[in-house]
Amino acid sequence: MRWYKKYLDVFEIPPQSIPTDIVDCIKQKIDMLHSKDPVVSVVVIAHNEESRLMACLWSLSNFVTDYPYEIIGVDNNSTDSTRELFKSAGVRYFWEDKKGPGHARQKGLEMSRGKYILCIDSDTLYPPYYLDEMVRTLSSTGVASVTASYSYVPTKGYPRFWMSIYERFRDIHLYFLSFRNPVWCVRGAVFAHLAEPAKKIGGYRVHLERGEDGAMAFDLMEYGRLVFKRGGKTRAYTSTKALGYDGIVKAFFKRAMDSIMGLRRYFFFTGDSDEIEKTKRENL
Repeated sequence: MRWYKKYLDVFEIPPQSIPTDIVDCIKQKIDMLHSKDPVVSVVVIAHNEESRLMACLWSLSNFVTDYPYEIIGVDNNSTDSTRELFKSAGVRYFWEDKKGPGHARQKGLEMSRGKYILCIDSDTLYPPYYLDEMVRTLSSTGVASVTASYSYVPTKGYPRFWMSIYERFRDIHLYFLSFRNPVWCVRGAVFAHLAEPAKKIGGYRVHLERGEDGAMAFDLMEYGRLVFKRGGKTRAYTSTKALGYDGIVKAFFKRAMDSIMGLRRYFFFTGDSDEIEKTKRENL
């Protein structure tokens, strides 16, 4: 059985339908693992994610690691029960009224206490050794940030078989990008970076609608390189909502065309940027 399947019991279901024994178990585990002196800050951002958040927190509560860590939440101006779910799971959380992942990640960065930041999206499920593997790489000499490959939780219109084919082609695309332009491989849901340098440069580019994660990786290059990890121990499973609702065929051809238009990035470093935001979707 795939490791993420047990979390599907509470993934994309109304919060009132989540069994109380599961919530109590998650809270108990988070209370036990929470460190008063964390080395790693696991920052969960959420905007109206009441149907997916608890599944995400459940996966985080099952991390297997020797690194002391904290889990903190950022409620990005939600109008649903997101904050109540953070509270019921025993997660220390903060409110950010400025909408957008850049603002939410910036709030998490400001409130974090760890040396390393793990960026977590609340619609994503994480394998048990994810934190350990990401931080082990991030703590290596000369490394300032780390990103990883990811898959999608199968849903209606996106069955697992066809998604695996789609992901294989996308992974090949990202593999070739990683040589000359690794920042184009970055997705915030599977991104980690050093905290102190990120604060020194002023944090995330909050003006970006998308691409604040790749921009952070680029800005941190003056402090060290970006590593792209592809192993199964760091492959998270995320919601298909970012793909839209047109189904796998349209999603595949749209991303294929975007990749063809951006072929130069396989061979030449394309530099900075705010351009990251404009074509960010092609890597989804």
